[in-house]
Amino acid sequence: MASAEELIRMEVKGLMMDPSSNVPIVILRDDENSRFLPIWIGIFEANAIALQLEGIEPPRPMTHDLMIGLLNHLETEIVSVVISALENNTFFARITVKLGGRESSVDSRPSDAIALALRAAAPIYVAATVLSKAATDSQAGQLGDEEKLKKWLEEIDPDDLGKYTM
Repeated sequence: MASAEELIRMEVKGLMMDPSSNVPIVILRDDENSRFLPIWIGIFEANAIALQLEGIEPPRPMTHDLMIGLLNHLETEIVSVVISALENNTFFARITVKLGGRESSVDSRPSDAIALALRAAAPIYVAATVLSKAATDSQAGQLGDEEKLKKWLEEIDPDDLGKYTM
């Protein structure tokens, strides 16, 4: 996290299916519950996130479990995950790792970064510019039904997100 940009700590609030496109959405929220960031993700990544959120351990390691196992074996720590950019309706992420006292950052899809962060109990951050741009894009209608989704998220009871089913 060498950037001087403001980062907002977020948590995974839950997973849901977009009712119009049937695509999984991971919902991030800030500590004050005042800001939400929905990110549309792939079905396999949604499953990886859901397994971790539900505390389900598969009989054999899934890809993200394998990655964490390799990182642990190499004594590499995931320091943090940052949703770092939003360009052309696509989110970008960085995973910061520490090996031998040296930190480095690698590019990642947000869904993979989130799945790894959950397994490593690493903090998830979103760049303030990403939250601002996501809100601006939503107001401009560039992300389709996101404004309706945000209104729904503001009104939903956290228990309604509940368990994610595949």
